[in-house]
Amino acid sequence: MKFTEYAKNYIPKINDAIKLIYDKKLNSMENSFLKDYYSELKDYFLSGGKRIRPLLCIATFNAFTTNVDNKIIFPSVGTEFLHNASLIHDDIIDKDDFRRGKPAFHFRFRKYHQKYNLKKMNALDFGNSIGIIGGDSAFFLGLEAYLFNEFERDINLKAIQYYEQAFIEVANGVLIETDMVNKKNLTISDYINMISLKTGALIEKSILIGANYARIDDEYLSYLSTYGINLGIIFQIIDDILGTFGDEKVTGKPTDGDIREGKKTCLLIEALNKLGDDKKKILEDIIEKSEMEDEDVQEVKNLFLEANVVDSSKNLAISYFNEAKSALNKLTPIINKSESEFFEDLLNFVINRSF
Repeated sequence: MKFTEYAKNYIPKINDAIKLIYDKKLNSMENSFLKDYYSELKDYFLSGGKRIRPLLCIATFNAFTTNVDNKIIFPSVGTEFLHNASLIHDDIIDKDDFRRGKPAFHFRFRKYHQKYNLKKMNALDFGNSIGIIGGDSAFFLGLEAYLFNEFERDINLKAIQYYEQAFIEVANGVLIETDMVNKKNLTISDYINMISLKTGALIEKSILIGANYARIDDEYLSYLSTYGINLGIIFQIIDDILGTFGDEKVTGKPTDGDIREGKKTCLLIEALNKLGDDKKKILEDIIEKSEMEDEDVQEVKNLFLEANVVDSSKNLAISYFNEAKSALNKLTPIINKSESEFFEDLLNFVINRSF
């Protein structure tokens, strides 16, 4: 089954599971502010997203089972909560006020502050504070998926272990990324190590959680891990390219954010390693500015184009595409045809995506 067909079939069910978790929380609340808070979280979660992580969990479970069993849908959403929690925090760190073309969670509460003309704490600090707590709430709400489902206790505990590992690895990836902003002479290997944690780990764990619920043999786990981590690496490389050279109307995010933050994307690292000394110095001087003018951002983009980093980054993504495809080929003879097609089609979607 093609990725789009799989998504069309399962995303409404995934959203229903997310809604169920939030409705349960909302029904237990009497405090009016808490009701507003969880309503905004619910709306944020349901306002968009590709749902790649729960889809991967479901597809992995289905790949190794003879009969489709919808009870996998509820635990599949756990990593989607973790993913969105990290996005809420990322938007605060990156000072991004919009996500998927809609208000970021912290920005919603900056507007809440203004709407109700709150007197204590300024709107910026209020929004950021509620955003930090919002990410924390989402992290822990994700555990509901593993605590209240129809599966046995032992595999739910194993799923929670994977969830914990993902939580730690994502946080470590973000910490390394934050430290990299101030580092020089970075290599692509440094970048790959960072995104393997920040992006690849959660995709990998979504797959392994699905495998866990299907109780598959350990011999297949390494192939699933290789596919998942490499899929995450490809996703992030393409994300970096779209973050600077994508169509803002399609991606829903501005194309100057990564540059203004001095984020060590594959584009920047490649450019710093490929440009001559004079141009490299110009690029470093611009990136180190605390405030950039629009002309500075455009100059960085021009230097990226001069160093041909878009093509070299795409070639890097293709190398990881080939690794993921090789792992998938080893699984193809033993998994269901529908899910084999899904995994291959998703791989193609991720490397060719424009949003």
